[in-house]
Amino acid sequence: MEQRQLGKTGPQSSAIGLGCMGMSGMYGPSDRAESIATIHAALEAGVTLLDTGDFYGMGHNELLIAEALRTAPPSRRDAAILSVKFGGMRDPAGNWTDYDARPNAVKNFLAYTLQRLGVEHIDIYRPARLDPKVPIEDTVGAIADMIRAGYVRHVGLSEVGAATIRKAAQVHAICDLQIEYSLISRGIEDAILPACRALGIGISAYGVLSRGLISGHWTKESAQAGDWRAHSPRFQDGHVERNLALVDALAQIAQSKGVSVAQIAIAWVLAQGDDIVPVIGARRRDRLSESLGALDVTLSADELAAIESAVPKGAASGDRYAAVQMAHLDSEKH
Repeated sequence: MEQRQLGKTGPQSSAIGLGCMGMSGMYGPSDRAESIATIHAALEAGVTLLDTGDFYGMGHNELLIAEALRTAPPSRRDAAILSVKFGGMRDPAGNWTDYDARPNAVKNFLAYTLQRLGVEHIDIYRPARLDPKVPIEDTVGAIADMIRAGYVRHVGLSEVGAATIRKAAQVHAICDLQIEYSLISRGIEDAILPACRALGIGISAYGVLSRGLISGHWTKESAQAGDWRAHSPRFQDGHVERNLALVDALAQIAQSKGVSVAQIAIAWVLAQGDDIVPVIGARRRDRLSESLGALDVTLSADELAAIESAVPKGAASGDRYAAVQMAHLDSEKH
């Protein structure tokens, strides 16, 4: 497995990470045994970065990963890099209620995460969003306290803008920024990516297949009950048709190269810099295998130009989140 450095101060990671969110109901029902088998297959293939959030399934995802690690070979288990987001508040019905990144909340969330995952430390700990009520310096300072206490190895950030990144980096070295980046979500290229590179901060890119939209597999008919994409603008009537037309254009390039649409999309992200680690959300072993096949796809300058022509920057129809969520994203503030 190809390795990439997660920022100048972070760990060596597999070139592709596994995002485990979808294994805890966010995209509709998932199969527990298949989820665990997929984590095992990822570890066996050399994937080391496992990404989760303590609010995914209200702890379900961390417990799932804990079970997978307990039943994995010790050498694979020990190689795993656990990346955990915190801050999202939910009620017993599963509704999102608030966000909390106060220093005491940071330490409280971490205590529960360590217990659920059954580990003594978290490799990368990150606020899932910027808490508008709490200076980022206070949140990062609390994580730094936990690093000094031995409970965390590295500070990460998620979905914050360039100004916030610079403030955070003055408090403690930042390992990586987790943020959406794909062929149809390229907003980070303007200010966020340059800021990260200037500071030596890596990118762990989620949404590289735009939640399946540009995977070549998603159709309107494939949507399941409980799938939050039903509320995502890019999947709405009036937008989704235009977005699937982009997928059709991408499919022609993939077909001529003898690879899948998903592999082209992931390979494109991989080609944007060796400081970027795509985090793929495979919930099944076949999807995992397909995604890892992107590591064998080399894109020439002509092919990259053809992809750019098929899916130009800004071509996506609709925002990546609903309006109320977009309004809370520090990464979208200019």
